[in-house]
Amino acid sequence: MRRLIRFAQPVVILCLALAGRETSVAQERPLKIFISVDMEGIGGIGTAAMTSATGKDYATGRELMTAEVNAVIAAIKRHGRAEILVNDSHGDHQNLLHTELPADVEYIQGALKPFGMMEGLTRDFDGVILLGCHARAGAPYAFLSHTGSSTLEGLWINGVEVGEGGMNAHYAGSLGVPVLLASGDSAFVEEFAALGTGARLVTTKHAIGHGAARLLHPEVVRERLALAIGKALPDTERARPMRVKEPVALRLRFNTVTRADIAESIPGVGRVDGVTVEYRAATMAEGQKLIRLMYRYLDW
Repeated sequence: MRRLIRFAQPVVILCLALAGRETSVAQERPLKIFISVDMEGIGGIGTAAMTSATGKDYATGRELMTAEVNAVIAAIKRHGRAEILVNDSHGDHQNLLHTELPADVEYIQGALKPFGMMEGLTRDFDGVILLGCHARAGAPYAFLSHTGSSTLEGLWINGVEVGEGGMNAHYAGSLGVPVLLASGDSAFVEEFAALGTGARLVTTKHAIGHGAARLLHPEVVRERLALAIGKALPDTERARPMRVKEPVALRLRFNTVTRADIAESIPGVGRVDGVTVEYRAATMAEGQKLIRLMYRYLDW
C-alpha cells in the first residue's frame, strides 16, 4: 500500500502541473474583440452635417469618432492582452483617422464588403462591441434614425422589427459571439435593450428628434464607455450570444415600388405587397448578405 501511495504521489503532482500549465496557457491567450463603429451615435455629434464628407464640421466628427474608438481600445487593453479588429461601418466606411489607432489594432476600411458592418467577425472572437449606433428607420424621437440607407423603411428578422444594431446582434449570435457593449443615442439604447441581448449599454446623447440631440460632453461619454468595458470584459466567459432561429425569415419594406420590383427578381424572394418582400435564408450569414445587397445596391 505504501508503495502504491509513493507511486501515486508523482502522478498526482504531474497531473496538477499539467492542469496548471493548461490554465496558464488559457490565461495567456489574448481576448479577441471585434469593434463595429458607426458615426451617428458617437459622443459629441449632433447634426447630420457632422457625419457627411461634404458637411460642415465633418473633420470634427472624424476626430470625435477616432477618439471614442481609441478610448474603448485603451479600456480593453487595461483589462489585459487583446487582439482587436475595428470595422469602419458608416457611409463609405472610410471615416476613422485610422493612422491614429494603435499600431497593433487591425482596421477594415471600405464599403464594398459582403457582410458590411460585421465584416471580419468570425466564431473565434470573444465578443462584439457596437459603437456609435442609431435607432431603426421610422423610430420616433430618434436621432438620424435609418436602417442601412434611405432605401429601407422596415426590416424584420424572424418576425421582430430591427435596426442595424439588431441585425448585427443577430449575425453575431448566429456565430456564437455575444455583444458585450453597445452605444448610441437614447432611442437606440431603448430599442436595443428590448432585444434582450444582455449587452451593457451606454447612452451617448439624448435624442430630441431626427435632426437634433442634447449632447453629453465627449469626455463624459468616453469615461462611461471605459467604465462599461471594465465591467463587461471580466464576464466574457459568462456572456451569452443572442439565440437565432435558423432558417431565418426576413421581411424588407422599401421606400418605392420599383425597388420591390427589382428585389423580387432575386431567386427565392417573394412579394408581400407593393413595397414589401420576404425571403427565407438558410442561415443568418446568408440573410446578412442579402440584407446588405438590398439596402446598399438598390440605392440610387
